[in-house]
Amino acid sequence: LSLKFGDIGNLKGLVIRFLLTTSYYQLSVQNWFSLHRLQLLYNHSIQATFNATRIHAPASYSYHCEHVSSLQRYDALLIPSSANDLSKLWEVTFTDFQIQGFNIQEGHFAYAKDCASFFSPAILMGLVMSLILLLVLAYALHMLIHLKSLDRHYECKASPAYFAQMKDNDMGDEKEPLRSGGNESYELRNQQFCKIYI
Repeated sequence: LSLKFGDIGNLKGLVIRFLLTTSYYQLSVQNWFSLHRLQLLYNHSIQATFNATRIHAPASYSYHCEHVSSLQRYDALLIPSSANDLSKLWEVTFTDFQIQGFNIQEGHFAYAKDCASFFSPAILMGLVMSLILLLVLAYALHMLIHLKSLDRHYECKASPAYFAQMKDNDMGDEKEPLRSGGNESYELRNQQFCKIYI
């Protein structure tokens, strides 16, 4: 597949050539096409060659990617074919790139297989956070299931250590009046405390 631009500045007869291959994969039971190589030609000779990586789709689909580039910041899907090649001097970037080499119907692209990986960093972070939340929920359910019922037993008895009785002969009285300065007040004689057993 060739894109012919003609003369652009000092570049005479600029052509960008895409070399596409198709192969049958038994695992997917269908033909797939791949962009094997990209060549830049001008002045009637090949000036730069890039090997393409991970640019493939089913033969009945098209391939789409936001950026297909030789630059690392765009994931470098185009790699110079050799260290001695002039492609090292070129920086190639296609924006909103879509290609289909086979099974083209009515001059329109077929359904596009996008280059965005299913496991992008954002999706991986979401999966990790979901896993953490599930672990917290599982721990909370585990604690609720193993929570014992509260059986409360009350035992009330007198405490001689904290509430000493004033008079032995007046055990039945709960209160005894105290008089001082004309004001009447009461002091509890026999106080009880309760213990709760769980």
